[in-house]
Amino acid sequence: MVEDLSTQAFLAAVRRFFARKGKATDLYSDNATNFVGAKREIDELHNLIMSDEPSKIIFSTLASQNINWHFIPPRSPLFGGLWEAAVKSCKHHLIRVVGTTLLSIEAFLTYLVEIEDILNSRPILPLSSDPNDLKALNPGHFLIGEPLTSMPEHDLREIAPTRLACWEKSEQMRQHFWSRWYKEYLHTQTVKKKWHTGQPDVINIDTLVIMKEDNTPPMHWPLARITKIHPGADGIIRVVTVKTTTGEYKRSIKNLSPLPIDIK
Repeated sequence: MVEDLSTQAFLAAVRRFFARKGKATDLYSDNATNFVGAKREIDELHNLIMSDEPSKIIFSTLASQNINWHFIPPRSPLFGGLWEAAVKSCKHHLIRVVGTTLLSIEAFLTYLVEIEDILNSRPILPLSSDPNDLKALNPGHFLIGEPLTSMPEHDLREIAPTRLACWEKSEQMRQHFWSRWYKEYLHTQTVKKKWHTGQPDVINIDTLVIMKEDNTPPMHWPLARITKIHPGADGIIRVVTVKTTTGEYKRSIKNLSPLPIDIK
């Protein structure tokens, strides 16, 4: 979160990001004025450091910290691909959940960090090809070495905001954001598979999938392995048997979503 769109504010945000997540070697952004100005200042600082003839150790250390900045064409969000789509989806639901609610800086910052947590909890690909392994790799593994989790909370979505304390309102917004984004994300994954394969779903034995369930709490991704397929009389697969941590169940493929990446 920044107070304005100035170059200095953006540089401060980048420094906070690096302090929390670690140093990045490449940054990708559009050609917004504040981004271009930030790159110019970073380049000037880097050139100054490189011309001071420091010792070999300091020189090699600072040189390894150089940031490669990549810009997509101006007003061309399609060139951003997946990350532009992810930002758009996040902003869409964030705005609709907050609406006209006035939040303090502390409450809004808390809300943003919790959204960040939700986005980084999504499964990316199976951790192994073992059919008995129901674990998936997610961005949390790259950040802290293990999946991101959250404290269990009561479902507050149907409670009037006037009856909630300040921190409960923040939790209610988090639950509303999760409910909206979770459904859209699973739908998007199914559509992507259809675009790439020409089929509505990619169905294979031992494939790790996400089960579409109602009222799933934030950051909870019900995962299952396909153990059997049940073709209909016309040869089309509409029902499969999946294995979860609690047993095996038959499910319609409409209620299953593939992971972004699968291990073949």
